[in-house]
Order: sequence, then C-alpha cells, then structure tokens
Amino acid sequence: MPTATTSTAAPAMPTRSPLIGWLAVISVMMGIFSIVTAEILPIGLLTSIGSSFDVSDGAAGLMMTMPGILAAIAAPVVTVATGRLDRRLMLCALMLLLAIADFLAAAAPSYWVMVISRILVGLVIGGFWSIGAGLAVRLVRPERVGTATAVIFSAVPLGSVFGVPAGTLIGHLAGWREAFVIMGVMTLGVFIALIVLLPPLPAVQATRLKVLGDLFRSTGVRIGLVLTFLIVTAHFGTYTYVTPFLQQVTQVSPGLITTFLLVYGVAGIVGNFIAGATVTRNLRTTFIAAGCMLAGATLLLPVLGRGHAGAIVLLIVWGLAYGAVPVCSQTWFATSAPHATEAASILFTSSFQATIAIGALLGGVVVDAASPSAVMVLGGAVAILMVLTAAAARAVPGAASARPDAR
Repeated sequence: MPTATTSTAAPAMPTRSPLIGWLAVISVMMGIFSIVTAEILPIGLLTSIGSSFDVSDGAAGLMMTMPGILAAIAAPVVTVATGRLDRRLMLCALMLLLAIADFLAAAAPSYWVMVISRILVGLVIGGFWSIGAGLAVRLVRPERVGTATAVIFSAVPLGSVFGVPAGTLIGHLAGWREAFVIMGVMTLGVFIALIVLLPPLPAVQATRLKVLGDLFRSTGVRIGLVLTFLIVTAHFGTYTYVTPFLQQVTQVSPGLITTFLLVYGVAGIVGNFIAGATVTRNLRTTFIAAGCMLAGATLLLPVLGRGHAGAIVLLIVWGLAYGAVPVCSQTWFATSAPHATEAASILFTSSFQATIAIGALLGGVVVDAASPSAVMVLGGAVAILMVLTAAAARAVPGAASARPDAR
C-alpha cells in the first residue's frame, strides 16, 4: 500500500489548557467560515457588481469561476510545496492574503481588478482548506478530536446560512463594496485570533504527489470524480445565477432576496446533518436522493418558481439536497482510499473546487445565450445524469461503515 505522507517532525500533542485549545479550534473554524463566505459572497451580489462594471450576469460569473480554478490548483501545490513549513505560519499568511483580497475587491476600479482579487481568494481556499482541515488532532485532547473536527467543518454550512445572506443585505443597504470591506475587517480579526490562539505547529507530515497520482488507479475514486463533477456542475451552474432568476422570473425585490437565500441556507444545514447520519448506513442511496432532489428543484423552478411560495418551497428542497453533497462526495473519496485519507482529502478539495469553476462558467454561457430559466433546466438535466451514473455504479467498498470527515 502506498502511504499518503512522509513524516517530517514528531506530532505536536496539545499541552495547553483545554480552553485555549478550543479557542484555537474556533479560530480555525472562523478562518474557514471567512473563506467560504468570501468564495460565494458574489452570488448574492452578482447583479449589483455586474451593473457597476457594466458586464453581463454571465461575465460576472467569472467571480465564481476564478476562485474555483485557482483553489483546485492550490490544494495540492500549496500543500506539497509548503509541507515542511510551520502550519501556524501558513494559516496566518493565508488569512492575511484573504483580507487583502477582500479590500482589493472593495476598491476595484475595474472588473479585471475584481477578477484578480478573486484569484487571490482561490489561492487561499486551496491552501487553508488542505492545511486547516486536519488540525483538530493537534489542538485538543484525543478524546475530543471528533467533536473538534465537526466544529471546524461546521463553518461550511454556516457560511452559506449567515455569510451570504448577511453580505447580500449589507450590499442592498449600503452597497456591494461595503460588504467586501466588512468581510475584510472580519478576516483581519480572524488573522489576529490565529496569531494569538494557535500554538506553534511544526510540519508533521508531507503529502507526496505520487500518492495523488496513484489514487486515480482506484475505480471508486474515478467514480467519485465523475459523480462530484456532475452534481457540483449541476448545482453551481444554477445556484450562481439564482439571484438573477429570483429577480427576473420570481420578481423578488432586492431586499427580499436575502430572506430567500437565508431560507435556502438553513435548509442546507439541515440537509448536512441528515446526510451525516444517513451516509454512514448507505452512501450511494444518500447521494442518489440528493441528486434527485436537486434535479427536481431546479427543473421545477421555471414552472413553479414564478410565485414567491413556489420558489421558497423549491429552494428548501434544493438546500436540503445540496447540504448533503459535500458529505457524500468527501465520504466517497475517503472510503475509496482508506490507506491515503489525507491525499483523498486533497483530491476531494481540488475536484470540488475545479467543478465549481466549470459549473459557474457553463452556467454563465447559458445565461447570456438564453435565460436564467434555461440554466435551471440544464442544471436539472445534469443532476439526472448524476443520479443515473450513481445508480449504475458499484457501491464503494466499506461505505456502510464509513464516517464522513466533515459535517
């Protein structure tokens, strides 16, 4: 069996007080919360930002495409290239870079400067996520590692629930630039917290590129890549343009869009925890159910989403569905490569982020060529293809006993 890592230092066991250890865990969680919010913040502000720079909704979708592309590259490259550097130093540097990206976006004099700021966000996503995801074991006592890991990954749904609607509300009340300014200030606060609360974290393991390449020999990994590509393309090809859809088709006022996105986000948290419970019993069934719900919601939106009530109901179904997707995808990779869990996590991050970029890009082409309703229909069709692929694929060995690394 190939090993995922080579040791470069003795593990650093937590020796400080439990309270400081948990505060450090929360600081890492807030770092991921800042990253998730920064990555998807433009979704709620897409039309406003596009109008400011006189670009179409499809062209504005580059703000989602660029971070995904760079994150997909940065996840393996940054992790491997900095494998022997202190992890505390890396996390602090990446959080400072995120703050700079936020302030650059707020001050962007042209759309291409905005795109450059989004490139910086992508670098941070790939590096911080790959490094921070496994730090719980070095911050708290062994018996509390599972809980600490769940706390760190709770930042993902929380970013959707609170980050994006809050940013959308600020953008509506004060302007989209102010939303990025506030995001930058909060990120600086997280940067300071990481400096103060994290202990020195000398490198313990260094992931090798060869192991990442070896994973592609696994049938389970290849199936996981296809399923992730299809379902994430279906989601971000549509969700990136949900604001234009709600404004143009559902006729939702800018102020009320925040409420619609908040409802979606709350449903996403519920879906996340439901999947966390069911994926340990039947991974493939959970994945298929999520795909069916996502397909149904997006296909029906152009028909039933013309009224506020219908749109709200379908957004709830959509949120429940997508909340399960990261859990299912990550678990699929982890159970397909139990001998190389860290490398599998990097592959999950890269494939997920790359597909976010592809989905947003393809959705933008359809929006500009046709309409927001057309992109919903196309996304639903891709989700159906994912369901058929998952149904035809063999179950992942060990999936029944697998536990997701994130909730």
